Amino acid sequence: MKKNGGNMLFVAFYVDDLIFMGNNGETILDFKNKMTQEFEMTDLGLMKFFLGLEVRQEKTSIFVSQEAYAKEILKKYKMTHCNPVSTPMELGVKLSKFDGGERVDASKYRILVGSLRYLTCTRPNISLSVGIVSRFMEESVYSHWKVLKRILRYIQGMVSFGLFYSNMEDYKLIGYSDSDWCGDLDDRKSTSGYVFFMGNTAFAWLSKKQPIVTLSTCEAEYVAASWCVCHAIWLRNLLGELEQQQLGATEVRVDNKSAIELAKNPVNHERSKHIDIRFHFIRDHVNEGSEKLVHVASRDQVADIFTKSLPMVPFDNYKKLIGIKDGRSI
Repeated sequence: MKKNGGNMLFVAFYVDDLIFMGNNGETILDFKNKMTQEFEMTDLGLMKFFLGLEVRQEKTSIFVSQEAYAKEILKKYKMTHCNPVSTPMELGVKLSKFDGGERVDASKYRILVGSLRYLTCTRPNISLSVGIVSRFMEESVYSHWKVLKRILRYIQGMVSFGLFYSNMEDYKLIGYSDSDWCGDLDDRKSTSGYVFFMGNTAFAWLSKKQPIVTLSTCEAEYVAASWCVCHAIWLRNLLGELEQQQLGATEVRVDNKSAIELAKNPVNHERSKHIDIRFHFIRDHVNEGSEKLVHVASRDQVADIFTKSLPMVPFDNYKKLIGIKDGRSI
């Protein structure tokens, strides 16, 4: 990032691929000229493709997808003409490393998991299912491979989908935090999920197994909220660098009232004295006013899609709320 008076230039690069943007045409042109003088470069114009991401830019919106990449995965695993399914994971499915059955090719399993992980860049709705199958890369059996193939069948039905970002007047940062409880059959650890919005589309999210075993739903939600607050602080600092300072507290919406009360209570009572101290920093930020935990009804908890398998109707509803749309209808 470079600032010159009121002019700003933002540059992102990966190995030999480089993209940049700014708010002043002369600054951008000057940067391009200096770079071409110093290095052998090719100007591809307005960004349309970057590291597998397809970008469609309009005057009032941007659509980001990975349609070509998704088709490559389906072709590689001979799933181009498979029957699609409505959700990436069956409702109530539970996997374990002790599942019996035939072992599958570990190398093939890991390559597919890695490919699907990169696909979550524009498909946050498969983050949970991909995260779960990632837990069995060392000892994968047919039941795990079957769940992987179902994810491919789901992708087949939404190849052209991606994230749609429209112009917004309000750059207010809002987060949603959620957790299941003891969902992992092997170690009884919970899965945390959070998602952040600016406007109507998600731009940062996480679905990850917690590092500890929690003793209640309150504790599981509290740990998830602490992760969410940690990321919110980082995003506030980043947005400040991008001249989008967040005024007032950042809302983190949680559907567990006990976890909210626990974050406000400065005293380690019986219910929380066993919780690792690293998760209690959330209280400092709530007290100083930079973060605010707000209760949200379970039906409006968008982060639910990152913590548990869901029926088709709520899954599709959360998918739309995140901002995932079919590129053919835009």
